Amino acid sequence: MSFDGIFTHLMARELVDQLVGGRISKIHQPYDNELMLVIRNKGKNQTLLLSAHPTYSRVQLTEINYKNPPTPPNFCMVMRKYLEGSLLESISQIENDRVLQFSFSSRNEIGDLENIVLTIELMGRHSNIILFNQSSKKIIDAIKHVGSSVNSYRTILPGADYIYPPEQDKINPFQIESKQLFELMNTADEINTPFIQENFQGFGKDTAAELVCRINLDIKNKFNIWQAFFEELINETKPCLYQIDGKEFFTPIPFSEKENDYTIYTSLSQLLDGFYEGKAERDRVKQQAGELIRKVKNDLAKIKKKIKKLEQSLVDADNAEIFRVKGELLTTFLHEVPRGAKKVSLLNYYEENAPIEIVLNEALSPNQNAQKYFQRYQKLKNSVKIVKEQLEKANFELLYLESVTDQLELASPKDIELIKEELIAEKYIKDRQKKKRNKVKKSEPEKFVSSTGLSIFVGKNNLQNDQLTLKSARKTDTWLHAKDIPGSHVIINSPEVDEETLFEAANLAAYYSKYRLSAQVPVDYVLVKHVKKPNGAKPGYVIYENQKTLFITPNKEVIDNALQNGGQL
Repeated sequence: MSFDGIFTHLMARELVDQLVGGRISKIHQPYDNELMLVIRNKGKNQTLLLSAHPTYSRVQLTEINYKNPPTPPNFCMVMRKYLEGSLLESISQIENDRVLQFSFSSRNEIGDLENIVLTIELMGRHSNIILFNQSSKKIIDAIKHVGSSVNSYRTILPGADYIYPPEQDKINPFQIESKQLFELMNTADEINTPFIQENFQGFGKDTAAELVCRINLDIKNKFNIWQAFFEELINETKPCLYQIDGKEFFTPIPFSEKENDYTIYTSLSQLLDGFYEGKAERDRVKQQAGELIRKVKNDLAKIKKKIKKLEQSLVDADNAEIFRVKGELLTTFLHEVPRGAKKVSLLNYYEENAPIEIVLNEALSPNQNAQKYFQRYQKLKNSVKIVKEQLEKANFELLYLESVTDQLELASPKDIELIKEELIAEKYIKDRQKKKRNKVKKSEPEKFVSSTGLSIFVGKNNLQNDQLTLKSARKTDTWLHAKDIPGSHVIINSPEVDEETLFEAANLAAYYSKYRLSAQVPVDYVLVKHVKKPNGAKPGYVIYENQKTLFITPNKEVIDNALQNGGQL
């Protein structure tokens, strides 16, 4: 289900019960399109998330912690000026549209009470958060500024009049009278999804399809089914999260059109936390790490091209013997080689006098051509050692860049800056703010607790991997890593490990690796004392011996549940 007008209506009811009468204590803007209001009501603080994200726009209470930027954006500063300490008097939905208005009473700079409205419009890429004065209808500020050149219907800029989004010529399904509903449904040619969406306001496709599905089960009783559907939405809300064919769907009540396998949440807000947390976080990572991802991908392409050339150089070196043979044949049969010739055919006494064609430089003498072949042979033979060293170094670099790519895919927004610091230290990117940059606080490895109570630590980037394996872990701890592929270092923090914990730790090592979506991932495990870091090796790279191997199919659901439960596997 999408965040349609029906869901917006139900969310507004939930927020009214939780927030109205509360007072704003803090305001943060952790990301460009998202605003966080900490509201104290009924003796506790609650965090209201308003998101004008083009894909993940929503309104909800959230329990997820977000990292705030060191300097608040301008919109956040305006919000603090007008709303900090203000009282939330009401929350209302405009008709059954995806527009919610939060009305506050606050005191201005001279101490007079004034009514300020914070409105959020959940309209895909046109989503916006707008603050305006209720009496004058003048816009104070908006999280997205929209000029007349972009939208001729209304301008969303400070000082402009706030104009409501265009009204839809449809019926509000929560306010329709029984007589009108009865007539409309009895005169319809067919009650299907398009009919519901064309006539009634706020129906997403999934919601309309569910209502139609219920009506078609007993078409003669359609009026009662309609009323029962809305009665269930309002009075028997049961937030559900479905996973169907690898995709997730959320609904405010169980949908008969979906499968019966779903997770129930205690509130709509908790449902949205469960649905959006990973998706929105991945999007934030892409926003924050976009430049890093592009740089690492470019470096990967370059190193792969370099490896291909080096490998070709080794192939050429393996064929170097033919140049020595040609040089010797030219030296032996100098009298048979005409000066100024472009090529010559000589008998190859190394191959039972089979004729061999030798290409010549017509500007050189026969003897000089022979010396050129000897020089080319010697150059190739001498280059083998250097090329092999360069190839080994390039392959290590390839492994390192692949590990960084893998870590960027799994990173949370708070990990991005640390990965950036690592790439600066390794000279992959330049530090453009060297003088201004504050020292980044090191992030800690993820901690899990096995079902038997043992601590398991997972490194989420190369610096954490080095710290975890080489400094924090004891020699008697168990180290795990996906075999021969980029991935996290995993440490079982105990000298004695039971089989259940070992398999749970192996599941973590397989999941936090490049092959997290594969089946039967090989995972090596060994005592930490057998793990070494070669001199000069890049962060995260180690060698080990005496290992044993398990084959694990990563279980994403187990990991997600563990993270939600504070790392308890």
